[in-house]
Amino acid sequence: MKFSWRTVLLWTLPAVIIGFFLWQGSSLSTTANVGSNAASTRMTYGRFLEYLDAHRVTSVDFYENGRTAIVEAVDPELDNRLQRLRVDLPGNAPEVITRLRTDKISFDSHPARNDGAIWGLLGNLIFPVLLLGGLFFLFRRSGNVPGGPGQAMSFGKSRARFQMEAKTGVMFDDVAGIEEAKEELQEVVTFLKKPERFTAVGARIPKGVLLVGAPGTGKTLLAKAIAGEAGVPFFSISGSEFVEMFVGVGASRVRDLFKKAKENAPCIIFIDEIDAVGRQRGAGIGGGNDEREQTLNQLLTEMDGFEGNTGIIIIAATNRPDVLDSALLRPGRFDRQVTVDAPDMKGRLEVLQVHARNKKLSPEVSLEVIARRTPGFTGADLANLLNEAAILTARRRKEAMTMLEVDDAVDRVVAGMEGTPLVDSKSKRLIAYHEIGHAIIGTLIKDHDPVQKVTLIPRGQAQGLTWFTPGEDQTLISRSQILARIAGALGGRAAEIVIFGDAEVTTGAGNDIQQVANMARQMVTRFGMSDLGPLSLESQQGEVFLGRDWMTRSEYSEEIASRIDAQVRTIVEHCYDDARRIIRENRTVIDRLVDLLIEKETIDGDEFRQIVSEYTNIPEKEQYAARI
Repeated sequence: MKFSWRTVLLWTLPAVIIGFFLWQGSSLSTTANVGSNAASTRMTYGRFLEYLDAHRVTSVDFYENGRTAIVEAVDPELDNRLQRLRVDLPGNAPEVITRLRTDKISFDSHPARNDGAIWGLLGNLIFPVLLLGGLFFLFRRSGNVPGGPGQAMSFGKSRARFQMEAKTGVMFDDVAGIEEAKEELQEVVTFLKKPERFTAVGARIPKGVLLVGAPGTGKTLLAKAIAGEAGVPFFSISGSEFVEMFVGVGASRVRDLFKKAKENAPCIIFIDEIDAVGRQRGAGIGGGNDEREQTLNQLLTEMDGFEGNTGIIIIAATNRPDVLDSALLRPGRFDRQVTVDAPDMKGRLEVLQVHARNKKLSPEVSLEVIARRTPGFTGADLANLLNEAAILTARRRKEAMTMLEVDDAVDRVVAGMEGTPLVDSKSKRLIAYHEIGHAIIGTLIKDHDPVQKVTLIPRGQAQGLTWFTPGEDQTLISRSQILARIAGALGGRAAEIVIFGDAEVTTGAGNDIQQVANMARQMVTRFGMSDLGPLSLESQQGEVFLGRDWMTRSEYSEEIASRIDAQVRTIVEHCYDDARRIIRENRTVIDRLVDLLIEKETIDGDEFRQIVSEYTNIPEKEQYAARI
């Protein structure tokens, strides 16, 4: 619950209104007695004395301690009718009492009632009582909220979520595609459930397991599975929750967390995004963040310090292991580092089977085909893919998901939302030649990935797209494959040059050229695939914030730099020459494919290859690699 001005107003405004009316009541209560017998007209004091002298006054009632009088008098101007008049007396007016006694006029004094004091007391007490009660209610409501006003004195307490038996609803059977990581973590669960099996042979329970992997690969999902399988107390916290703006708070929270964990051992502590607190110490140009470093020092001490933490297993997750402090990664703290990679084709199929359990699929949908089409997708990507396909199915009012929805979902996830189709114009024909240029190079070079489809339907920032699907998961890429990809990326620009000439070259190949330059330079400087020999001339430099280098240093002379530029230029020019040659030699089939693409706006890979096979053959891999 947030402590906002709106909440304060909602509580204080009624109290202010009530207090105002109470104050008004107290101010009016003193005249309540007079009001009950109020005269309709007033009389001045001098006129009252004249009435006394003329013996017209019959009775007088004094109010407000003698300051006000209600006079009954006979008025000759009104046929001697009796009239009640109000008179404001100066002070107590003792001479008036003497005159009344002398003239034997009936008079009486009415003491003031205590209602004014009661209303005044209530008006002074109720407002602060209501205000204090409202504030107490707010503080009580916010007492259980982390960081709320009710926790002003508990900054040093751990904010870890604690569950005696974490019922996350996730088990190891629900985690697919990362079998190696599952096997490592299933062993951790066995350590907790049956430790005697390992201690009997002298094995020591590991203290920490670090899950390393790209975003979306399933690190947090694995932690939920461990919590669901282990059946032991489970603490979960994010690395960013240790550090506050107050000095010493982070270290205090670490101590409090491990104190609670030791009281509930054996147990599991899961720290998500540990790089937020575990970065390398002494980093940055001006030194590190002292508060964060003290938090890390306390964490290192608790994990493997003088006292030890028997029975506590720490599981941490990060996608940036390169920035973690070396003391955190040593054996004795994180004894195991489990890499959670993106799943291969078999793993993607298993992930799709898990996420397709609650989806309505038509018989034509093949999860194996989807798995082959999605290389590089993580578990989160595949879950999002099927969810997008289900949304499209509902939007199109279909009862079951078909391959059309899956294909559209893949396109949407990879390239963005579908845009407005292009109208027939010179620009549309130029884009068609550009995309056919990519596709014809990818088809006629065997080492290139096969074409899946060519489309003129805009998606995201792209006005047209050519999709290539690798035949298998590629962990190693050969020199001929890189050269084929460079030539394929230059196919669009080559088609523009050959078909329209230099004057009609567009900016559409800007992103292609950036990829070409990057691939060619990596061939020369990192992979040793040039005349310079097997030399690694550029390394992955640490950033300045890691405290390693002030600036990027050149690891080679200016002469070598010149030769690198020459080699990069040679590779690109050779690939570009081959791309233009292929475009010129296959102009007939290209024109036919462009006309078909403009008409249909999308050509799938099988139809594309069938048309190309009617005009030419695909060259062998060795022939293409030997020319460069």
